[in-house]
Amino acid sequence: MKRLKYIGLFIVLICSFSCKEKAEIQEINEFTKLEGVAFGTTFHITYGTQIDYTKQIDSLFHLINKSLSTYITNSDISKINNGDSTIVVDQYFKEVFRKSERIFEETEGVFDPTIGVLVNAWNFGPEEASTIPDSLDIVKLLDLVGFDKVQLKNGKISKENPQMYFDFNAIAKGYAVDIAGRFLESQKVENYLVEIGGEIRTRGQSATNKPWRTGIEEPNFDGTRSIGKVIELKNQAMATSGSYRKFEIDSITGEKYVHIINPKTGYSTQSNLLSVSIITELDCADADGYATALMAMPLEEAKQFLSKYTNLKGYLIYVTKEGEMKTFSSNNF
Repeated sequence: MKRLKYIGLFIVLICSFSCKEKAEIQEINEFTKLEGVAFGTTFHITYGTQIDYTKQIDSLFHLINKSLSTYITNSDISKINNGDSTIVVDQYFKEVFRKSERIFEETEGVFDPTIGVLVNAWNFGPEEASTIPDSLDIVKLLDLVGFDKVQLKNGKISKENPQMYFDFNAIAKGYAVDIAGRFLESQKVENYLVEIGGEIRTRGQSATNKPWRTGIEEPNFDGTRSIGKVIELKNQAMATSGSYRKFEIDSITGEKYVHIINPKTGYSTQSNLLSVSIITELDCADADGYATALMAMPLEEAKQFLSKYTNLKGYLIYVTKEGEMKTFSSNNF
């Protein structure tokens, strides 16, 4: 490791992040900023002390990957997906499982991490599919979906069918945000922002002694990125799920399939919703799960859900029948 010092600002390049990923540290005034790549996306962590926590956060990210990443063949979740019923899961798997169980029940099955076989079939997971599934394929795969068909007991996972496939990607990124934030809190850090791939957790204030500010993106279809709304976060988490950037196109029909899969139908979600952002004082993992679930709902159903669960603040971007882009904010937003 090389450490380069400058007056007022010094930058350190670290090459020890998980999966040979690099992180950059910037220290400005009393705040430190870490930047790098993890979980297949970028991360930014800013916190109110000059202590370098790179190694500790790197270790935490490694442990989460080892537990929950379907892209790592020897992770606990991969072993369980391959039928190993002897695995005793760790604290990370347990907490994500219990959170998923609750959100599954609250959304009446719209959020379902046993959707992995469908995610892979539609070519959005680690296992590449050569063809788009037909209706008969979907019927067979739906027999392998249902969070009420799995159990966590005595630290082990049991499945009604050994071919059932867990995919916690809709909540794990937010959970990694929480784990990094909780670590900083354990070190008595009162002011921080942790962001991984757009999922955010904040505590305290920024370096300017003001609330942390972030933006909600406009759904641009041309690959460009622009901010449509600026948000202030005060000891809150925020997660956004969208259908406008990640999709597959059938090479034969030219039809577009978005990555949000409806676990009840088995098909790519057909909705006029383009983006759902959830702000809450709950964990970022919760915000992540709820945002994904609402993206799989029809617009009116998503609105009704937000009116029922007032601990969630929702900001929805959708397209009308006339092709006009509009937004909806829950009453408490």
